[in-house]
Amino acid sequence: MVDSFEKIDVKICANPKEGAVYAAQQVAALIRTKQASWEKCVLGLATGSTPIGMYAELVRMHREEGLSFKNVITFNLDEYYPIDREAYQSYWSFMHRHLFDHVDIEPTNIHLPNGNVPKEEIKRYCASYEKAIEEAGGIDLQVLGIGQNGHIGFNEPGSSFLSKTRLINLENSTRIANAYEFQSLSKVPRLAVTMGISTILKAKKIVLMAWGNKASIVAKSVEGHVTETIPASILQQHPDCLFVIDELASAELTRIKSPWLTGECIWTNKMVKRAVINLALKLNKSVLSLTEHDYTENGLSDLLVEKGDAYEINLQVFYMLRDTITGWPGGKPNAIIPAHPERSEPHPKRCVIFSPHPDDDIISMGGTFMRLHDQGHEVHVAYQTSGNIAVTDEFVTRFLDFAVGFEEMFDIDSSKSSELMRKARAFLADKKKDQMDTSEIRAIKGLIRRCEAKATCRYVGLTDDRAHFMNMPFYETGAIDKKPLGEDDIILTVELLQKLKPQQIYCAGDLADPHGTHKVCLEAVFEAMKRLKASGEAWVNDCWVWLYKGAWQEWDISEIEMAIPMSPDQVKKKRFGIFIHQSQKDMVPFQGSDNREFWQRAEDRNANTANLYAALGMTKYAAMEAFVRWHY
Repeated sequence: MVDSFEKIDVKICANPKEGAVYAAQQVAALIRTKQASWEKCVLGLATGSTPIGMYAELVRMHREEGLSFKNVITFNLDEYYPIDREAYQSYWSFMHRHLFDHVDIEPTNIHLPNGNVPKEEIKRYCASYEKAIEEAGGIDLQVLGIGQNGHIGFNEPGSSFLSKTRLINLENSTRIANAYEFQSLSKVPRLAVTMGISTILKAKKIVLMAWGNKASIVAKSVEGHVTETIPASILQQHPDCLFVIDELASAELTRIKSPWLTGECIWTNKMVKRAVINLALKLNKSVLSLTEHDYTENGLSDLLVEKGDAYEINLQVFYMLRDTITGWPGGKPNAIIPAHPERSEPHPKRCVIFSPHPDDDIISMGGTFMRLHDQGHEVHVAYQTSGNIAVTDEFVTRFLDFAVGFEEMFDIDSSKSSELMRKARAFLADKKKDQMDTSEIRAIKGLIRRCEAKATCRYVGLTDDRAHFMNMPFYETGAIDKKPLGEDDIILTVELLQKLKPQQIYCAGDLADPHGTHKVCLEAVFEAMKRLKASGEAWVNDCWVWLYKGAWQEWDISEIEMAIPMSPDQVKKKRFGIFIHQSQKDMVPFQGSDNREFWQRAEDRNANTANLYAALGMTKYAAMEAFVRWHY
């Protein structure tokens, strides 16, 4: 009964990497089956960040296992309109970059919608695309992703289930979600050519992948009603559809969120906490106000049988929540508090805050950052990437104007720097659309962010030697797409940790970052710690690792293991610290689906955490920063 609420088959994998490998295996198995019968294999392919790992695995299979694409015919789901085929953001470029250029597929077997067809010819062109699919024998396996609003392909909410390949208008939410591929929202095309929903449903088999912060829409698509407002829900009516998702994307499925409703449940303390908190929030009650009637009417009678009196269960969860709250993130000195989230000793501690971008430290845990320093701990910040692609050309020009004016004002003869600035200014003046920055421009953008990060550290009270700029190589491509985590990235992390030997580490456990940078940075820390432990480094056993969430989301309140309260003045001080990052204020590039500034996201998220604690019966604070401990 565990999946009894699900109307589509769902495969839950531990992480996106495992999910991508599983999906690739489905594709490869079909290709090989067709090859054995001397048949063509017709694949419908998707783009975006979701299938990149699957394509990488297919390329590996081709290179290392001899998987051939000679018998494969492909039809892509969609393409921006209008867009040049050679543009970096075009799906033609995407597919060649991630798959076609690395396998032995026949170029004549590749079909992608054309984003440059004259508008007066687009209907005829779309009909010919449909006909080409039919003439190929129909799609044997269609690969899909899913949008936050439930779109499949570019079929937005409201699309007819009978729709075919056509030109459509992109919803603003979709354009915002895809803005990370472009320098700004204004450059994201407003139209796209997409296969229709009926075209997708004609595929003999469908595999849909979803990772990270797609949990809500996955649950609605799999467990909800079929409705045109959620296009992916129509997949419930397909005879052979499989959702391949990771654990984060499965979080809202009934079997994960409320497993007690699907059959027998093992009532661990963690499960009890989650069930009671969910019940209290659902009924808009404090934890201590819940009654036996509340439990029995909401599918938790088994918990009463297991644990006994409702009020005793309420007290247990109340104490669990209470004990996560502390004003001493580094541990309270000279105190013995058994249920405290952190150890009292040693004090002071040497703490390392890993910041994937040069502002994640202050945005995500600025209040905790300042409190650690104010309470006497030795705090270091490790800025893992340069963050250079998130600086606009306009901001570079502003700094070049200052540098030139500074030299002129004080009559400084610096011909070498003047020549560099002249070349930089000339490049930006003539920079073409989608043109990649030169190494000099990237260096200038990285310097801007480095200076802002150092200024933030000084604002908190740290000396310059406490700021460490790692410039991890995976990030330095100059493009939106980054390289996978490499050995050089791990070695850099290992060396810094060996040098500092911290007793406490903070790092971004937020995998909803739409660009994937946080995920790679987190994997680097995890792998480094595992290697250091395996090598017998004694300090590792006494080092605790705390995970914070970034600008994109917060921990579920039932998961939080340490909550740091903030006063109104501390909220304001954190806000001013975020303001130091001027290059990220007002006009943030690559901000994902949330168009608020980072300080607004942080304040709303921290205030919401405090409000949830208060709603459950805890003390009402202005804001709270939340952490979960990682055990290795």
